[in-house]
Amino acid sequence: MTWRKNRLMAGILAVILAVASVVVWRWWHHRPPYGPQALAVTSSLTFVSYEEAQAALGETAHAPVAGGRDQLVLGQVSWHAPPEPLDGGYFAIFLIDKRVNSKPEVFSVAAPQEAVAIGSAGTEHRIAERYPWLRGAGDATFGDDEWRSNGSRLSVADEKVSPLTFVALFPYVEEPDPELPMATAPVAMTDLLLALVYLGSDGQVYWAQRLRG
Repeated sequence: MTWRKNRLMAGILAVILAVASVVVWRWWHHRPPYGPQALAVTSSLTFVSYEEAQAALGETAHAPVAGGRDQLVLGQVSWHAPPEPLDGGYFAIFLIDKRVNSKPEVFSVAAPQEAVAIGSAGTEHRIAERYPWLRGAGDATFGDDEWRSNGSRLSVADEKVSPLTFVALFPYVEEPDPELPMATAPVAMTDLLLALVYLGSDGQVYWAQRLRG
């Protein structure tokens, strides 16, 4: 009977060690390499004309074409060199119209395409789960199983592109469809939210920092 008891205890101990190992690994895997304070992030947002937007972007990009009552927003986000390289992770820059929790569809960026991408990623739904004030970060949901594009964000894969200058287009829509929320003009500066999120190589949401709004 003693050997059976010892065998049972050994089995229980093995399970405890396995569970503890998983907990420790998850803690380590989701632990941020550094916090936002290490970057000393600064930012700005300004409404500009097409000519002003093109001048700010320089020769590296073409400003979005805007006409009529469309609006262009010029943004810049700067940060100090991080303590560690991104190493497969990335900074996500979100510009969100808080009225509809949507992002602009069209951006121009003064940076190489391999350094800064425009679009979205499915893993970014986790951002809104952790930070309710960033519920516009993921795609829009309709019903239980329908997802639709909710605009674009900037994905920074090269930490050396700071300061990053971008221009976003807010198109004027006469009668926006309430079933298809979009970031449209006219928009006020108080309607805008600008945030920087640090994500790991496996989609870990390390932290989010509200920059404006």
